[in-house]
Amino acid sequence: MNILFYRYDSICEPDLMAVFTRLGHKVTQITEEMTNKELGAKEQLGLVSGALKKQAFQMVFSINFFPVVSEVCNIFHIPYVCWVVDSPVMELYSHSVRNSWNRIFLFDYALYEEFSPENPQGIFYLPLGAEYERLDSLMETITQEDQSRFSADVSFVGSLYTEKCPYNRFQGKNSYLKGYLDGIIEAQLKVYGYNFLEECISDQILEDFKHEVPFYRFPEKSNQNEKAAMAHLYLGNKVTEQERLCLLKSVSEEYALDLYTGSDVSMLPKVHYKGLARTMTEMPKIFHLSKINLNFTSKPIRTGLPLRIWDILGAGGFVLTNYQSEIPEYFEIGKDLETFSGEEELLDKIGYYLEHEKEREQIAENGYHKAKEQYSLELRVQQMLGLVFDTGEDEV
Repeated sequence: MNILFYRYDSICEPDLMAVFTRLGHKVTQITEEMTNKELGAKEQLGLVSGALKKQAFQMVFSINFFPVVSEVCNIFHIPYVCWVVDSPVMELYSHSVRNSWNRIFLFDYALYEEFSPENPQGIFYLPLGAEYERLDSLMETITQEDQSRFSADVSFVGSLYTEKCPYNRFQGKNSYLKGYLDGIIEAQLKVYGYNFLEECISDQILEDFKHEVPFYRFPEKSNQNEKAAMAHLYLGNKVTEQERLCLLKSVSEEYALDLYTGSDVSMLPKVHYKGLARTMTEMPKIFHLSKINLNFTSKPIRTGLPLRIWDILGAGGFVLTNYQSEIPEYFEIGKDLETFSGEEELLDKIGYYLEHEKEREQIAENGYHKAKEQYSLELRVQQMLGLVFDTGEDEV
């Protein structure tokens, strides 16, 4: 099968191309948006339609959803297959999600429940997975220098969200509004497994907030769900920022914590700041060589398992993550990975698993094997293609 892959430089793209190729498909790439982030709709349209006119493709694929690509595929009557791996992806509010040639796969079941009514025949639920062929090969290259450099008691790799939190533009001139929003942010920080931010936004709160910040502007042809935008783009990212800062500070005061991030770490003076980690070559080694790998799921991911959990499991690392409601559907907590539902439990479990090495190593091994045997990226892609082309290999 010939696949036209529209790329924008997502970290998922190389693994997906490798899997497509390994399954016997030919992949042709459109790469202009990888280097030109100002690429407009007209240029996107020209690139995709130009490629489709040159040769025959059985499908067009992208990571996340591109409305223009969807519109072109609808005109050409060719399946547009995309896998949404982030949240929020505001392009999902575009009316283009309704196009009949869409085959949109969502990793978070809450997202699926929200958007599937827009296109019941073209929107599917599909969790993520790891690319074991790449990760297993990489683990075989670990050197003594790697062991010295990346071994750690506790590690966290990721953004602190301080640099990408639009809520921070809120000046709080309206004291009632500030107090109310501070309250629901604080409340959401204490609750794991259920995101209630959007439910707390009244029409008046939304209007007052829009007067205080430069607010997201929906495209004309879209479902302009401003409460969802406020909940996920603004409040959700703020909760994520506050959670990471608070919990990492607490962990670093009790245990040796290695932090790999491009964010400002000045508020975390006790962490061992390690700079940035290269995604494809260094990050998996960190996961493999750290005794405990922390994951704090971005709050706009309401129920699903983020890519980071699959990354850690794929590298054979021990995962200690915040609780998400979909985790028990795929893994046994305490056997395949570990979860926490608050600061005290997080600190207690770090202490416990640092002291119980054999139990910790067995959990990491269990998680690795279960994810590899049942939920690998290759199996996910086969499920995806089975749903798109009705091959029967579509059980999730």
